[in-house]
Amino acid sequence: MAVNNDDVKLIGAWASPYVMRPRVALNIKSVDYEFLQEQFGSKSELLLKSNPVHKKIPVLLHNGKPICESSIIVEYIDEVWSSSPSILPSDPHNRALARFWAAYLDEKWFPNMKGVITAASEEEKNAAVDQLKMEGAYGEVSRGEDFFGGEKIGFVDIAFGSMLGWARAIQVMAGVKLLDEEKTPGLVKWAEKFSADPAVKDVLPEAEKLVEFSKLLSAKFKTAAASS
Repeated sequence: MAVNNDDVKLIGAWASPYVMRPRVALNIKSVDYEFLQEQFGSKSELLLKSNPVHKKIPVLLHNGKPICESSIIVEYIDEVWSSSPSILPSDPHNRALARFWAAYLDEKWFPNMKGVITAASEEEKNAAVDQLKMEGAYGEVSRGEDFFGGEKIGFVDIAFGSMLGWARAIQVMAGVKLLDEEKTPGLVKWAEKFSADPAVKDVLPEAEKLVEFSKLLSAKFKTAAASS
């Protein structure tokens, strides 16, 4: 059980959708934490020490003990700071369903979203966009409420919502709509409500900043490739 004087730190980077997940979860639970920003292109000694297996962000440090992997961190936060509001459903079946869709987003939705921007042709781009289907899942899981988690943000909302900034950035860069008012009206409304939530709005990266960040990454990769 967490106590008020817990030492909580999060190793991450502002542009990472995976880092955004524990940030939202900590905000939902009203947990004060220190955000330790990693610099692009380098890994701090603290990160390497805290996550020696994957050497990746995010890493939550709770009283000096590291917890790795974004979804695992979110579940940990929900269990340790167990006071309401809960992030995962209490019902075992609904909890399993939430974990299923969160895993689906990481395994299918996010790779296809990246495929939109890396597509070599319009045909490939359209094929990638066609794979981005979550409207039906939203209707099934939300059961008519505002969020996948019901009346409040839950596990699937955090998993999906963490990708919204990049989804909007990719819409700008690729000139396509990933969330469309005609094809995905439920998700469009959900995205607006999720983005405006107090736990989200200050940690959701702006699309314009992500577009600039993407250009910077591309330029650095090209420079590195040319010099190798």
